Amino acid sequence: MAELSVPPGRAGRLRLRRSLDVARRGADLLDQKLRVLRTRHEELLRTERDARERWHRQLAQAEQWLRRGLLLSGEEALDATDFTRLTDLTVSWTSTMGVRHPDAVACTVPPREPDDPTPANTALVHAEAAYAEAVRAAAAYAVARSASRAVGDEVVHTGRRLRALRRHWVPRLETALAAADRALEQSEHEDAVRRRWAAGAGNATAGGRLRAGG
Repeated sequence: MAELSVPPGRAGRLRLRRSLDVARRGADLLDQKLRVLRTRHEELLRTERDARERWHRQLAQAEQWLRRGLLLSGEEALDATDFTRLTDLTVSWTSTMGVRHPDAVACTVPPREPDDPTPANTALVHAEAAYAEAVRAAAAYAVARSASRAVGDEVVHTGRRLRALRRHWVPRLETALAAADRALEQSEHEDAVRRRWAAGAGNATAGGRLRAGG
């Protein structure tokens, strides 16, 4: 936390008041931002959970079809089944309260070429299609997870900044302003006493001169 550097007198008090106003407004804005981020983070967490469940479900289905196919035709049947086609991914991005994060993904699994080997049985055909769906589900889950992590990190960072302002910086400024008010009040009181004393001494001197002249 930065040290307070306050000039003496009214200028220092004015600076403290302005700094306190800025700190309070900043805390209010951070609080609003944090509310929006938390709401969005909860939505993204639900999306991530659903995407993860769908990915696991699709993967389990694909593995089930694969086991059926291997039971029917043996492991050598994999030589005629292509699970290695390259997948094209296009990720779109968005922003939440200044936090950039992925929003969606387009996942394209290229179709089987006409001259590609044909799977040995229907179960392997279903397995091939199910693995393609599992890849799409995995891509959606990766995007959802990345988005929830990005927004979640900003929730933590914003919360720390808000706590620093409300628990430390604002109280310090309030304390410093109260001390500056007391110091200025004391200074003005002392100045008033000195002026009254000076005025009284001046009147006494003038009265003495008048009596001496009379």
